[in-house]
Amino acid sequence: MYDIFEKLLKERGLKIADVARDTGIPYSTFTDWKSARYTPKSDKRQKIADYFGVSLKYLDTGEEDIYYINPETEEIAAYAFHNEDIRLLLHAAKGNPPENIKLATEMLMRMKQTNNDG
Repeated sequence: MYDIFEKLLKERGLKIADVARDTGIPYSTFTDWKSARYTPKSDKRQKIADYFGVSLKYLDTGEEDIYYINPETEEIAAYAFHNEDIRLLLHAAKGNPPENIKLATEMLMRMKQTNNDG
């Protein structure tokens, strides 16, 4: 399991301290996990999985059951997976109230319109 966590860290250019700070999980949990003295309980592993935007199954096994509601959803997920800037936008959007999301969306649409007009 820890090797999958390390892979996710590397892919996203993060350090353990970043994940500890952002999730509120103590740094020692990660070092104990790395040294195989401790395996985080499912609630902490879920928090880590959510942080990286992967399923608990993926964090635990490296395998993912992929299911999408429709082809458009699959396309959007693939685009976000392969585009770090889009992942950052999605991560920033998490937990923001709808009015902030609407404001950010309007701003991006105006920027797009400006680019198309020029």
